[in-house]
Amino acid sequence: MERAVKPFVIGRKNWLFNHNHRGAEASAILYSIIETAKANGLTPFDYIERCLEQLSHPNCDLSSLLPWRVKLGKA
Repeated sequence: MERAVKPFVIGRKNWLFNHNHRGAEASAILYSIIETAKANGLTPFDYIERCLEQLSHPNCDLSSLLPWRVKLGKA
């Protein structure tokens, strides 16, 4: 159980630097993406890199970028 909450404890001080609502919202979105990638056995950096690369193409199929559909290396 302690391992499950460790990322929240480490990030707690970092969240103090969110000076406004938009910054806090952006942090929450990125944190959710990272943790969802981990939960699906993906390396977060590789997953985000793949998403950004695919999103740069026109007519990108967003459903193909869902973490449970992407095949990458293990976390």
